[in-house]
Amino acid sequence: MTTILDKIIAEKENEIQRLKALTFQQSFEPEKKPSLFELLKGANQLQIISEIKRASPSKGIINNGVNPVEQALQYEKAGAACISVLTDTPFFKGSFEDLKEVTQVVQIPVLCKDFIIDEIQIDYAKANGASVILLIVAALSKERLSSLYQYASEQDLEILVEVHDEQELQKALELNAKIIGINNRNLKTFEVDLQHTAAIAKHFPFHENRVLISESGIQSLDDANFVSDLGASAILVGEMLMRSGDIKTTLQSLKVQKGVDVK
Repeated sequence: MTTILDKIIAEKENEIQRLKALTFQQSFEPEKKPSLFELLKGANQLQIISEIKRASPSKGIINNGVNPVEQALQYEKAGAACISVLTDTPFFKGSFEDLKEVTQVVQIPVLCKDFIIDEIQIDYAKANGASVILLIVAALSKERLSSLYQYASEQDLEILVEVHDEQELQKALELNAKIIGINNRNLKTFEVDLQHTAAIAKHFPFHENRVLISESGIQSLDDANFVSDLGASAILVGEMLMRSGDIKTTLQSLKVQKGVDVK
């Protein structure tokens, strides 16, 4: 049975061929952004990675008319730790142009959110100003995960490694990943359950120099408190903020005190 993730990866293969056919050019010199890891490690409150997401395979159109620059500036002003920009076009209606526009106007870290399976995507992420990229364990072989992680590190990019179960967490730890995200969304069915964070957090080495991010499915203050108590340093929030009529109030309501350190 073909899953949503299978369909996305198949489309990525086509996109990579198109990117490689283009003449790659660095169109501007991005400013150096602060370290997301250091920011999350030093914070006393749960931090918010605020996402610009026009659409998704599970929700359809969320906010197709969003102005990425205005949205990003509102996120930054409201106290976001980082801005996540979807750059996938077929499934999420994003683009590298969105990424470029956002990175040129904000001072905080910017995550290129995409299904990265080839070095050329990392080149485009960096060229358009990203300071952080996403690598999804479920989308990559162990060998490709390792080589892409090393390549991004050599480009002076921070890497958010996304996992969905304990086995994938072990792969992330073997990479010595410092920023690890637990996606509460099953990428095969796109169903969401915060218990993913609860289950995986039990095995997370909080005593080591790493931070945990809970991604997807955060809809309320209770949700924020729930994952914070499990040891999360940050949450990645997209749909809730994209639909919000008051971004500042919504975002700040989620910045709860960090839970007791898990040892």
